Amino acid sequence: MTDLKIRIERKAYQSHGQSFYELNSKEQFIVLGKALMEDLVPKWIDSRNKFKGKKQAYYFSAEFLMGRALSNNIINSGIDSNIKQTLEEMGVNYNELEEAEDDAGLGNGGLGRLAACFLDSGATLNLPLSGYGILYEYGIFKQYFIDGFQVERRDPWLENDSPWLIKNANESVIVEYSESEKVRAVPHDMPIIGYGGDTINTLRLWKAEAVEQFDFKAFDEGRYIESVREQNEAETISRILYPNDSTYEGKQLRLRQQYFFTSASLQDLIRKFKAEGYEDFEAFHKLHAIQLNDTHPALAIPEMVRLLEKEGLEFERAFNIVQKTFAYTNHTLLAEALEVWDKKLFLSVLPNLYEFIERINNRLIDNLKVWGIDKDRWNKYLILQNDQIHMAFMSIYATKMTNGVAALHTDLLRETVIQDWHKVYPERINNKTNGVTQRRWLLHSNPQLSGLITDTLGNDEWVTDLSQLKNLEQHLNEETLARFIDVKKAKKQELADYIQKHEYESVDPASIFDIHIKRLHEYKRQLMLALYIQDLYNRIKENPDGGWTKRTFIFGAKSAPGYYMAKAIIKFINEIANKVNTDGDVNSFIKVIFVTNYGVSYAERLFPAADVSEQISMAGKEASGTGNMKFMINGAVTVGTMDGANVEIVEEAGKENNYIFGLDAAEAIEKKKDYNPAVPLENTEGLKRAVDSLVDGTYHDNNTGMFKDIHDSLMNVDEYLVLEDFESYRQAQDQIAQDFKDEKEFYKKGFINTVNSGKFSSDRTIEEYAAEIWNVTPVK
Repeated sequence: MTDLKIRIERKAYQSHGQSFYELNSKEQFIVLGKALMEDLVPKWIDSRNKFKGKKQAYYFSAEFLMGRALSNNIINSGIDSNIKQTLEEMGVNYNELEEAEDDAGLGNGGLGRLAACFLDSGATLNLPLSGYGILYEYGIFKQYFIDGFQVERRDPWLENDSPWLIKNANESVIVEYSESEKVRAVPHDMPIIGYGGDTINTLRLWKAEAVEQFDFKAFDEGRYIESVREQNEAETISRILYPNDSTYEGKQLRLRQQYFFTSASLQDLIRKFKAEGYEDFEAFHKLHAIQLNDTHPALAIPEMVRLLEKEGLEFERAFNIVQKTFAYTNHTLLAEALEVWDKKLFLSVLPNLYEFIERINNRLIDNLKVWGIDKDRWNKYLILQNDQIHMAFMSIYATKMTNGVAALHTDLLRETVIQDWHKVYPERINNKTNGVTQRRWLLHSNPQLSGLITDTLGNDEWVTDLSQLKNLEQHLNEETLARFIDVKKAKKQELADYIQKHEYESVDPASIFDIHIKRLHEYKRQLMLALYIQDLYNRIKENPDGGWTKRTFIFGAKSAPGYYMAKAIIKFINEIANKVNTDGDVNSFIKVIFVTNYGVSYAERLFPAADVSEQISMAGKEASGTGNMKFMINGAVTVGTMDGANVEIVEEAGKENNYIFGLDAAEAIEKKKDYNPAVPLENTEGLKRAVDSLVDGTYHDNNTGMFKDIHDSLMNVDEYLVLEDFESYRQAQDQIAQDFKDEKEFYKKGFINTVNSGKFSSDRTIEEYAAEIWNVTPVK
């Protein structure tokens, strides 16, 4: 304890030239993190050494949504379990230090959070699993609302340094876009601590720098801007996650980013392979398994062929090594999310790489002929067609395995999106249902429920084996249920206090907390919940004595900066919130909150407090979802369609303990064939009035025309069957309101969801990847 105090004070003097007690909370957090790293680094080195000579897995991902690391690292490492007590003795509030840490700006949505959960599970299971990505200077953006509109501002999460990142400049590599354009990729390593501290794996993040950072001659001649131009252009590559690609320049930048980190990562692996004394690259796939997280890292395929040819291998040998090394995870059924690059744009950025894609495509053509595929069906396979490059097709063809992320998603992949590939490779396309780490999403974010579980089971084995929660079933009695309800109420009060502090809105913890938090996309149907709230508002106004159940509807979502319709929906929800929350006839029954800058740290408060989990995407559109699993683990009931992992959630916890509505995936496909939005609009009581509120003067969009565009989209197309599913959704929602009146029975459903959530641990998912795709084994 004394040693930690001494180290903390020493680090304060070293880094800030002041005593720890004179620093602000953000500075104190950084000092504490650096002090803790002194303990972690030797164990980190030991972990690297124990995996040497063994096959290792590498997760290539454009994003890793890590969240704050302080508490997670302390919990997982087990080092100095009395850190809070030590800080208390020093007169320092640990909670203030925890709040001072910025969320790492390395990810945006479920794909990035999944990657973070996977790394946690890999380390906890003592598996050699490392991550490779980009060290974004600003992440995605900080979200603000001005007049109800989303406004994006920079998120300088690295402005005050991060104690968890170690720069390894001596392992930098040069990424070559063309003969005339090269940048330096500088690695920064972040420790990924497994629970118990036995294994610390690595997330290696690349920062872009100029090969020549400063042109002294240009500066000396007075051309000051020109003297740093190369550095500025290079740093732009790792400046921000997902640049707005609605412009040609934005698309170019995104392509540069993808090549930047895949090339740097592969060069890193090849360098280490050779440094360990290996000369025959036929051994490469025996020591490396690379997982492509969606198509963002798919450029690694032709780049690996190119790098192997530089090492002296001929094309066929290089391709075979690539195919044995790589595997690909598909995360979407949406055509627009299956990346396709324009040939001309591609050549403008990566002229040297295109020929390798051509050669891979020519090999595929040879295979199509051997397979006897009719030429009129080649468009279902070809990587190069119509002057476009199809990254998903390349990712399927040039890897050993393609997996979906939920049972339904994988079935739909096989039956629709890539059914032709499934006929050719019936054993290659498999399922790996997603999961989440219970260390962050239960142990860390909900210590009250964690304590209940541990006390009830008599042990904490569930922390590393979530299937143990099933044993709670035999303890489902009055006492346990009463304690569960107390926990839920405590978390709701905590969230209410947090919302009051950050959103300046008061919410009633006794109301139903109905929460819709995820990326803003039309298929996720935030709009349907908004229309339901408008309809409910209308009904309450007409009948204020109708015995209404108190409800708080909470949204959290960011829209991509260039996604017009998503931003329009945000504006609409905020207008509804303003009307509902200021109407004295209604706001005693319902409130609407759109939390600002939704991210991991906010999510850690929202999931434990939820009564109702909104998973209402059009069936067949959500690949899996992981928010649904976090809600389930924390004892919320799901209101949702039979989509993504909702199907498996219902299989585990029972339909009777959740609220399923709407068309299923097959019915939705059939309905779309001859769908007329006017039919449900005219035949569903109250729906037209709710939809008309977009254009009848009820709400104002500041003369942008946004609300009319939403209205017209519903009336003319209704791409995601919002109107068709509305009546079924309303019935489910009204049933929730009715059931909540019997508090004990309602929360029993939530408890049963927690009991049956064991399948949805990312530990289970990673064990399946390790055994069935990567062929890597744990090392203790």
